[in-house]
Amino acid sequence: MEYISTRGGAGTVDFERTLFSGFASDGGLFMPKHIPSLDRDTLRKWSSLSYPELVKELCSLFITADLVPRSTLSDLIDSAFSRFRHKDVIHLSRLKDGLNVLELWHGVTYAFKDLSLSCTGQFLQYFLEKRQKHVTVVVGTSGDTGSSAIESVRGQKNMDIFVLLPKGLCTQIQELQMTTVIEDNIHIFAAHGNSDEIDMPIKELFADVDFARKYNLMSLNSVNWSRIMVQIAHHFYAYFQCAPSLDTTPLPVVEIVVPTGGGGNITAGCIAQKMGLPIRLVAVVNSNDIIHRTVQHGDFSLSESVKPTLASAMDIQEPYNMERVLWLLSGSDSRLIKTLMEQFSASKSLKLPEDLHRKLSETLRSCSASDEDISRAMQRCWEENHYLLCPHSAVAAHYHYSHPDSMPRCCLAPASAVKFQDALLEAGLVPQVPPEITALTVMETRSTPLQRGQDWVQALKERIEAAAQRWEAQSGRLGPPGQQEITRQGVTQA
Repeated sequence: MEYISTRGGAGTVDFERTLFSGFASDGGLFMPKHIPSLDRDTLRKWSSLSYPELVKELCSLFITADLVPRSTLSDLIDSAFSRFRHKDVIHLSRLKDGLNVLELWHGVTYAFKDLSLSCTGQFLQYFLEKRQKHVTVVVGTSGDTGSSAIESVRGQKNMDIFVLLPKGLCTQIQELQMTTVIEDNIHIFAAHGNSDEIDMPIKELFADVDFARKYNLMSLNSVNWSRIMVQIAHHFYAYFQCAPSLDTTPLPVVEIVVPTGGGGNITAGCIAQKMGLPIRLVAVVNSNDIIHRTVQHGDFSLSESVKPTLASAMDIQEPYNMERVLWLLSGSDSRLIKTLMEQFSASKSLKLPEDLHRKLSETLRSCSASDEDISRAMQRCWEENHYLLCPHSAVAAHYHYSHPDSMPRCCLAPASAVKFQDALLEAGLVPQVPPEITALTVMETRSTPLQRGQDWVQALKERIEAAAQRWEAQSGRLGPPGQQEITRQGVTQA
């Protein structure tokens, strides 16, 4: 299995190189050179597999055995899911009026990102131990990415992670999930600034090419192919749980409703479709509706500003994974994608070619949900089922309630309601807080403040250098961890 850039200018690379890369050298995103096609017998065989076994089967199609032997891959995935609270890792709740909710949030941080990041962390550590290398992960977050990334690498000797969070702008639970992790390789910075302001020093660190190379800077956002790869399994599991039978010809179609921000989950769904899974995909967004406008009108253009919504993790202006979707639908036309993305980068406005827009609208349905829609969906789900939805999951439920259909349907639920108490209260609902979340409020916390007027870049550099020196001393190395030929990666946003 080889990987190429959506823009066609980065040659071919293997999974290991893709794992340690973010954007390709030509500015594109890595995708498999060929998408495997699954026949009916394989789908029938896979239909009885557990979620972890599905992840193993799918990953084995994209990671060659010469890089990671199959037995080792299985062990890494088992380790990744060992801390999940549900015995099945993910769980389908079948509610009234045909509302099927696939709970992707049973990981440590109660967010779907735990699924892909826990696996990615295991893959990274495997190669780092094998090559005796060290990386520095740098993450800027205002939501769940920071805590999921922390949990994926905590205690790992070959990785140090530096997380910048905007003090007071995360929910209390989100902040505590980061600052209560007391490990030598975890470094939390509470910056007195907003999300845009915390991105600036991170971009400066990556722009310092010599520093980034010397300390092997990388990040863990969903430009990383590994995260998309694991998320493909969500769609297979949803299909097998909701399809009435696999004994009919043709196979039944299941509609998968995907709350959509950066577009990683919807990209994974498009790949699953391409592999032969008979699903109909719906991308549901909040008031930040660039994907909805693109599907409906071919208008891939920025709005004047990001609108704060109850579904805050989906408050995204530039869903970079749409580049992967458009590449798939264009028939892997890298020249076209390069032209389109460069135009978008320059003007922040793009009208899709008519043929590409037609293919997109045939592949995806879309819907936009207001805060009022979100609150109503949360209220109705509670009234009918005594089941609490997070505001992001409620975006999908809104589509279900407003678009009745006889086709089997599954709504992906990316986060637990326990993380969004303010949204629940705004909907007139009473939060249910589990003991492990309550316990966070009395645990020791550790973070380094970054004050306005302070040189944030210099403060980060000093800590990164100190962490690298500690790793050198512990590993017996005589020199810095740089020059190890690990490709650095772009900036994480959440």
